[in-house]
Amino acid sequence: MSRTSRTPMTPDQLRDADRARIIHPYLPGSVTERVVMTEGSGCRLTDIDGRSYLDATGGLWLAQIGHGREEVARAAYEQMAKLEYFTSFWEFSNDPAIELATKLTSIAPEGLNHVYFTSGGSEGNEAAIKMARYYHHRRGETNRTWILARNKAYHGIGYGGGSATGFPVYHEGFAPMMPHVSHLTPPWPYRSELYHGEDPCDFLIAELEQRIAEIGPGNIAAMIGEPIMGVGGMLVPPADYWPRVREVLDRHGILLILDEVVTAYGRVGTWFAAQYFDVRPDIIVTAKGITSGYIPLGALLVGDHVAEALLADHGFPMGYTYNGHPVAAAVALENLDIIEREGLLARATEIGGHLHRELEAQLGDLPVVGEIRSVGMMLAVELVADRATREPLPMLQPLLPDVIRRETGVIVRDCAHSLVLSPALIMTEAEAKEAVDAMRQVLERVRPNGELRG
Repeated sequence: MSRTSRTPMTPDQLRDADRARIIHPYLPGSVTERVVMTEGSGCRLTDIDGRSYLDATGGLWLAQIGHGREEVARAAYEQMAKLEYFTSFWEFSNDPAIELATKLTSIAPEGLNHVYFTSGGSEGNEAAIKMARYYHHRRGETNRTWILARNKAYHGIGYGGGSATGFPVYHEGFAPMMPHVSHLTPPWPYRSELYHGEDPCDFLIAELEQRIAEIGPGNIAAMIGEPIMGVGGMLVPPADYWPRVREVLDRHGILLILDEVVTAYGRVGTWFAAQYFDVRPDIIVTAKGITSGYIPLGALLVGDHVAEALLADHGFPMGYTYNGHPVAAAVALENLDIIEREGLLARATEIGGHLHRELEAQLGDLPVVGEIRSVGMMLAVELVADRATREPLPMLQPLLPDVIRRETGVIVRDCAHSLVLSPALIMTEAEAKEAVDAMRQVLERVRPNGELRG
């Protein structure tokens, strides 16, 4: 049946069909509400009933250039009309994938001159963990199978990345998880009790050294970590954390995998958070912002020494059907061009700073606001029941993002007792104020016990 002969569904029919047919991530069957989006432009979305929303989440941390960019649609159409797909296995390739790999290595940290394509972040972290283990295997160090990760980390939903993820909820009911994964304390300076009175970075580095000694350095393949922990609540480490971690890993021959699925492609004001923190990883995992969500795509940036081991003999023995998809690559090239020509790296820093100042000015005096954190266009407001004790605010039902959306039309996200903002890098100052006004309107009514007045 062609699209033109399809009978349109009414809004109620669409909602009914959604409830009957679609399994949504993290949505219990008891929840009947459905918000069916039909259009997007810039930072705005419109649902099936015609209501407008301000998207202050960038979807899931990814809409760097905003919604509805016609030039991206044209890039996809032109590539589809020319070559929609052919495999990139073996000796086969395509020109957009080659051009994109060349572009990525030109903006990557020094030494990351090889690219392995995926369809998204979860696939990317699976590939990175396999690469790390296989790298050591190829070098004859077959005992190096352990992966170091951190509590409150999020590395996707595969079994490798999911095992590295540091939230029990993502393991419960899916066990047994992948063996040989060890979780460390996260860098969360606001939660000083985690470090027992020590300097947070000193504590974390000492813990890392101790864990390596316990497992045995010759048994560890890699440490994987988000430069800034997104789902954990936008946790920003001390400035010297990553360089110090790198130094420890280097001494023991352990690879560093940076999961930049959220932070890459301008979100923190640089192409990669590795550049922001001045750290040299062995592998960077990216996705999301590489296409601003216009089409699924991911890319691993791989160090020369790792690639050399992977490419020996019969090559790296794993691949995905959509490795190097030509349409996705064409969309990514256009997306990266827009980020570059519109100066969105600098804009992320500029508007992110403006947003932070607005949050401090409007929310900083509220009793339930413990800390406001930000780097570029990643911002979080950590909520507490008591500022002195820093006890987390009890979970509000309905959830605060739901209340904010219903009352104000502004979409925000909650992560680990924090409200998180990750808007498009094109957000205006007026839109930033609108988002913060909406948060103030609801948060000023929240009681320390988690109840909402009014």
